[in-house]
Amino acid sequence: MKDLKEFTIPFVGLKLGKHQFNFELKKAFFEHFEYDEFNDAAINLDVLLEKMSTLLEFTLTYNGTVNVACDTTNEPFDQEVDGEYKFVVKFGDEYNDENEDLLILSHGSYEVNIQQYIFESIVLAMPSRKVHPGVKDGTLKSDILDKLEELSPKDLDEQSEPEDDNTDPRWDSLKKLLTDK
Repeated sequence: MKDLKEFTIPFVGLKLGKHQFNFELKKAFFEHFEYDEFNDAAINLDVLLEKMSTLLEFTLTYNGTVNVACDTTNEPFDQEVDGEYKFVVKFGDEYNDENEDLLILSHGSYEVNIQQYIFESIVLAMPSRKVHPGVKDGTLKSDILDKLEELSPKDLDEQSEPEDDNTDPRWDSLKKLLTDK
């Protein structure tokens, strides 16, 4: 996958200390990763880079909304997403990104691309079940909800039919065995 240039941070020219970067994430960012769960996105991302002599410490703070389809009704709605993710960049003999909170760049590297960390932290911050707020509070009117209500199992009181007093006479003789002791 090709790196997006705006998420490549050259750290060689930066002084030791904290540096702030701001990004606006739209739907195109997620389409780059071939992720089609979001209909639209409007997320503000603040990246805090703390440069130290032997390592770089990144803090990604994001908040905004993504338009997703409800898992129950398939109606689109805006889901709020916010969170924070921290990871460390160290330097070693060879590139290694096996650890999710530690990225090892080879000595002599002068820039780091953080797009994968941004993508993963936002996607993992999404709730596992996306439910339209109208479904939760009962204000959403939709054909799917009406059909689900129609097909849902009813209470036992509603389902049970009044018992019929006319039973099969063969069972009556068996019932006598239970009472004749």
